[in-house]
Amino acid sequence: MNRRWLQIRGDPSVRQFVFEQARVANEFDKHIDEVLARVEVLLLGHGVFHAKVHFSTGQVTLWLLNDPLRYRVHIKEEFLDPELCNIYPRLSYTGEAIVPSPEISRVLAEFKRLRTLDNHIYLRAGSLNVVNGLVGLNFSCDGSHYLNYAEFLARAGELYA
Repeated sequence: MNRRWLQIRGDPSVRQFVFEQARVANEFDKHIDEVLARVEVLLLGHGVFHAKVHFSTGQVTLWLLNDPLRYRVHIKEEFLDPELCNIYPRLSYTGEAIVPSPEISRVLAEFKRLRTLDNHIYLRAGSLNVVNGLVGLNFSCDGSHYLNYAEFLARAGELYA
């Protein structure tokens, strides 16, 4: 999977009407920099190895190194609380990660760009798994993409510009 870009087309009825809908800014959109900064902090220093930001529904799902079989879901009010990170123990960035720590902010910046680039075709949810290096993207047109973080960073500008 790390060497392959997987694109999955969703429900044709959703794609058919994609230009008849428009993104409406929600609480996560209004605080997108804060949301993504908190995701980065959790990935880098609190034992989170996989984070999925559900921009459209205002929630974040987290998987932790010390309890990988159970994920945590935080709704917008919880995730926007500045004290959220304190409920997770401080842990150094995992040596199991194949995503170099400086690349995390670049991936998250692309999530923001893809969320705000267009009002019809936009990122509904984005995920990053630092251990296997995969980025997951779900778009308003009901399409999904799964690809290696390096390829995502190398080609995101040309593919979604």
